[in-house]
Amino acid sequence: MKKLINDPADVVPEALRGVAAAHPELRVDHQRKIIYRGDAPAQGKVGLISGGGSGHEPLHGGFVGTGMLDAACVGEVFTSPVPDQMLEATRGVDSGAGVLHIVKNYTGDVLNFEMAAELAAAETGIDVVSVVTDDDVAVQDSLYTAGRRGVGVAVLLEKIAGAAAEEGRSLSEVAEVARRVNAHGRSMGMALTSCAVPAAGKPTFDLPETEMEVGIGIHGEPGRQRLPLASARQVAEYLLDSILVDLDFAGGDGVIAFVNGMGGTPLLELYVMYHEVVTILEKAGVRVARSLVGPYITSLEMAGCSVTLLKVDDELLRLWDAPVRTPALRWGL
Repeated sequence: MKKLINDPADVVPEALRGVAAAHPELRVDHQRKIIYRGDAPAQGKVGLISGGGSGHEPLHGGFVGTGMLDAACVGEVFTSPVPDQMLEATRGVDSGAGVLHIVKNYTGDVLNFEMAAELAAAETGIDVVSVVTDDDVAVQDSLYTAGRRGVGVAVLLEKIAGAAAEEGRSLSEVAEVARRVNAHGRSMGMALTSCAVPAAGKPTFDLPETEMEVGIGIHGEPGRQRLPLASARQVAEYLLDSILVDLDFAGGDGVIAFVNGMGGTPLLELYVMYHEVVTILEKAGVRVARSLVGPYITSLEMAGCSVTLLKVDDELLRLWDAPVRTPALRWGL
């Protein structure tokens, strides 16, 4: 295992010190491992928080800022944050308009956010609504979930719901937008290699050079099937066949097409994949209204990619286009 680290036990706190140094516009609570907007709580708006295990950067800390999240709770590598973190973040972003918890459907995340929401209601009276993302079409249940996993749609949801909150919408209105994004988004991923958790010091799973895993999760969970290594065109077909059969994306105002890198795949290859994705969508009668290409929800150094499609309307497109300023996404400001 070759990694640019010091001690595996210090990876997360040392990375957070790097975040604080690189992004002085953010505020980092090093003791509780929470990344805040510098102006949190932003007065007059719903607060948005999310979080999860480290190793998926830039998710979620890289999406804290104007137009997206107000705070992100940081867990250890591939490990959920704890309820005390989520409760503190909820307090830290509430300005009286309530707080939205955005939760990926992994058992630890769901249970801990539920507990934090209950504590917030009981101890502080803060109005909290949770939206759970479950967009992965690969498997119904996995090592970490009951039901479908929450994967790529989390990035799109945080941007769109963040824009709705920035407009001053109520908590129920922001939550409705978030639920609509989740309902209209579908994802599927694949891996060419495993990743190595620093504390383990070895690959999470064995994947021969001549094979690929299709339908993996973002923690290296086994996929739907292991297949012989294939071309980018064939990989795009594998992923999109499952996505397009799960939801009708034709018609309407088109889709946001998101090709995501898992951490170890260069942009050169992701753009090859995006070209194949668009070609397949054109043949299927699906219009691409917006695109996003890059490593936005990763799995350490895993090589591979995921594809997310979000069916949009005029309102969702307008919210997607709204200004955003975070370490990982920024436009219009």
